[in-house]
Amino acid sequence: MNTVTEIAPDGYRISTFVSQANLQFNQFLVRDDEPLLFHTGMRRLFPTVREAVAKLIDPGMIRWIGFSHFEADECGALTEWQNLAPNATAVCSLVAKSVSVDDVVAVRPAQALCDGEVLTTGKHRFQFLQTPQVPHAWDAGLLFEETQRLLLCSDLFHQNGDVEAVTESDVVGRFKDMLIEYQQGPFAN
Repeated sequence: MNTVTEIAPDGYRISTFVSQANLQFNQFLVRDDEPLLFHTGMRRLFPTVREAVAKLIDPGMIRWIGFSHFEADECGALTEWQNLAPNATAVCSLVAKSVSVDDVVAVRPAQALCDGEVLTTGKHRFQFLQTPQVPHAWDAGLLFEETQRLLLCSDLFHQNGDVEAVTESDVVGRFKDMLIEYQQGPFAN
């Protein structure tokens, strides 16, 4: 089951909590003339994420699909989303496009964004910030919405549990707790 929270005007977090992993998987939808989905989720989550998106817009109207880096929870369901939304184009770094996305998951070629390049979805302007290895992976990049000052990213200050969408609490402490917890299991080091 998903939780949908408006985190900024026309900006929504779609969160799926997987209790077995004590972990949330989050996608972000920006309603605009050319709707943007940031993160597709994993393939197995596609039906539930699609259902949540359908509560906000017609999923077939998605125009842009962004993600911070090539990994299953960021872009694993890209194929399914592009099949559902015939005009949807993936946007990512040149490294992601060249090395993984176009070869593995894209139905149509991705649009590579250069550092500082702006993607306009209507009233929203997203600046692409190339951030190799932050949070991880050499193809990493973030989208910063200039008017609302909303940063779309993933795995940055990762936290365990079913945490709130917006907080003024200490996220660094939660991140530290997660790192310590992971040292006790298969994700150590």
